[in-house]
Order: sequence, then C-alpha cells, then structure tokens
Amino acid sequence: MNRLSPFNVVSLTFGFAFLYLPMLILVIFSFNESKLVTVWAGFSTQWYGTLFQNEAFLDAAWVTLKVAVMSSTLATVLGTMAAYVLVRGGRFMGRTLFSGMIYAPLVMPEVITGLSLLLLFIGIGMDRGVMTIVLAHTTFSMCFVSVVVSSRLSTFDRSLEEAALDLGASQFDAFRLVTLPIIAPAVISGWLLAFTLSLDDLVIASFTTGPAATTLPMKIWSSVRLGVSPEINALSSILIGIVSVGVITASLLSKRHAVRVRREEQAAQRVT
Repeated sequence: MNRLSPFNVVSLTFGFAFLYLPMLILVIFSFNESKLVTVWAGFSTQWYGTLFQNEAFLDAAWVTLKVAVMSSTLATVLGTMAAYVLVRGGRFMGRTLFSGMIYAPLVMPEVITGLSLLLLFIGIGMDRGVMTIVLAHTTFSMCFVSVVVSSRLSTFDRSLEEAALDLGASQFDAFRLVTLPIIAPAVISGWLLAFTLSLDDLVIASFTTGPAATTLPMKIWSSVRLGVSPEINALSSILIGIVSVGVITASLLSKRHAVRVRREEQAAQRVT
C-alpha cells in the first residue's frame, strides 16, 4: 500500500488551503456586524436579511436562474441531437465542417463569441434582453453537451438497439425506450454542465444583454467595482452553501447507487 510522502502531504495541504481558505474567510466575514469587510466587529446575520430585501440582487438572481434553465434545456436537446448525428450518422457530405462548427466554441475566446453574437443581434435588429442571453448561452454550452453525450454514444452497445428493432420497434421507439434511458446519465450530466456554465458566465452575457436583463454575475461584478460589501459576502456564502449541498448530495446518491449495484451483483452470484 502506497503512503503519501511528507512532500505530498505538504503540497496537498497548501493546495487545498489556497483553494478553500479564502472561501472560509468569506463565509466567516459574511456574519460580520461591521460594514467593513476586513474588520471583525461581532457576529450578526443582518446582512443576510438586507440581501433578501435588495430587489436588484433578487431580480438578477431570477433572471440568471431563468436564463440558465432555458439555455441548458435547449442546449441539451440540440447537443444530444448533434452528438447522435456525429456518432450514428457515419460519413456524409460536410461532416468535417459540421463537427468543426460544433466543437469550435470549446476553444473560441468568450470575448470573440460575445462580440460576434452582439454584431449578429444588432444586424438582424433583435432587441437585446433575456432571449438574446439564452441564445448566446445555448450557442457556447451546446458543444459541451455534445462532447459528453457523444462520448457515451460511442461506447454504446448497439446490439441492444438492434434487438429492439428486431422485436418490431420503430427507430424512434428504439431510441426512446432503449437508447435514451441508457445515455440518460450523460444527458443529465450535459444539462448540469450547461446549467453551471450559464450561471457562471459574465463575458458573453455582458455583450448580449440589454438594459432590462442583468444577470447575477454582472450585478456582482458591477457592485464589486465600487467596493466589496457585506451583502456580496452573504450572497457568495449562500452560493457556496448551495454548491456544497449539491456536491454532498450527489456523492451520497452515487455511493448509495454503487452499494446497491454491488449488492445486486452479489445476490446474482449467489443465485447462480
């Protein structure tokens, strides 16, 4: 059994401290009674109450959540369709160009993507707002969904699908009843990835938004430029808490699923 050397232990300690110690300090100072974010004046939860009374932050959070849900759903549908065509479509005219257009946003700088979409919306005379942000986020997150789903489709056992076709199922029914349930974890992972990318985006949203649509990252950025306030600390702490709960829940569900699969395998071995 390999043991961690002192160098590895020290490296991991400093690495995790560098990543998570600032977050811990931020959470602690979100309960600071003072308006000064660097001077501790006592424990208080007043800034959380102030945050929930701030209409600007609440509106920005609602816009961000609405954009993330719509763009991730649309990106998942389009990305899954694109992945299916790339993996199952075989060779067809324009396949190289099609795959290049799908994967280009992966390496394209966000500034270029945002600027090009801004020029497109101006050229077609489309008013910038929530829908333009949704379209922009769908454009750059669809490629991530396509990569995740195509990697699962490439290792998919097509004999299961062929068996359904031999039993009289149509192509659509075989996809709906056999293929889609098997690749569902990859589809869900792609949706979560697109949702996270949309929540976190600042650059593309800044180019494609309008005066009536401000996302939460944009609101935080504009507020931080004037100075970090305790409300920003409280908001960041809430986001950290939500992410932590999500990660812990996913880990527990994954562990429970692994235990159930192991028990089913052991029961099957005892039967045989």
